[in-house]
Amino acid sequence: GEHQDWGTYIFNYGRNEVRGFLLANAHFWLSEFHFDGLRVDAVASMLYLDYSRAADAWIPNRYGGRENLEALAFLREMNEMVHGQFPGALTLAEESTSWPMVSRPVYVGGLGFSMKWNMGWMNDTLSYFSKDPVYRRHHQNALTFGQLYAYSENFVLPFSHDEVVHGKKSLLDKMPGDSWQRFANLRLLFLYQMTSPGKKLNFMGNEFGHGGEWQVKSELDWKLLERPQHQGIQRLSHDLNHYYRQHPALFELDFDPAGFEWVDCNDHAQSVLSFLRKARDGRTLLIIFNFTPIPRPHYRVGTPCAGAWRECVNSDSHHYGGGNLGNQGRLWTAPIPWNGFTQSLSLMLPPLGGLILEPQAH
Repeated sequence: GEHQDWGTYIFNYGRNEVRGFLLANAHFWLSEFHFDGLRVDAVASMLYLDYSRAADAWIPNRYGGRENLEALAFLREMNEMVHGQFPGALTLAEESTSWPMVSRPVYVGGLGFSMKWNMGWMNDTLSYFSKDPVYRRHHQNALTFGQLYAYSENFVLPFSHDEVVHGKKSLLDKMPGDSWQRFANLRLLFLYQMTSPGKKLNFMGNEFGHGGEWQVKSELDWKLLERPQHQGIQRLSHDLNHYYRQHPALFELDFDPAGFEWVDCNDHAQSVLSFLRKARDGRTLLIIFNFTPIPRPHYRVGTPCAGAWRECVNSDSHHYGGGNLGNQGRLWTAPIPWNGFTQSLSLMLPPLGGLILEPQAH
């Protein structure tokens, strides 16, 4: 067969020699080159016999269904081989449908992948960020809907090569507004990705705000790093990576709903979101986003504990090319009930900015 979307041939997974060839390839990259793992592209095109085909252009399986039983068996065999012979190696599925248990073990009926790309999160997030902030109040559900299924799989939050090719524009060029707003939106996007539940994937060039689409035959435009705005994006990417590694609240419970709690997901009128991220030992971070270019002084947000809180990351910092609106480091709660909590903080929310706050020991 042939993939009508791409003009490539379809493997016949029912033939022993084809499965052996593919398994040997997977084994080769891991055993000889010591790759960290394997990503399988377009898994949906393997799972469904009728993928991108007219009603009369495919043959059902032996049970009359649309599932490719031989492809299912191959994927499970591949994942069992990788996890059995290369402990610690990852397998990741780019799977764009709601096929169940893609990242669950084979012995419980899953496909056996370590993780699955969260294509829904990626599409909803980029759709939201591409909108002019004046309209975002009508689309806040694009950011909140993902929590309804966020723990059904072990998800990766991908901003991959697919998002910056074929006329889709670079991440920076997807952002609305003037130059300042575009860079502020991009900083906000990276802070939102890094603090949301799920593992992170960013394609090369994203980390310094590459200005054009990725060209497979050209190198990245490194000269952009001579400009302060791109330096700011790179510094934020650097600092977020280091902050992430140092704070288990951002990664320990990515696949467990116990690691996330909304503070306020309903303030669509001001396009503000706030939530908590939690580590296994109870350590907690408070994260707040202002998705409009309007500064919001004296914005009140509930907190799970009383006392001092420190602003640790501010995407609007002048260090990152922002306007440097913030909260001067440390704040103290007041016994004013808010968002269902008994204590709350009064904050300065910077325009198109995000904040990470940590509670401080007395």
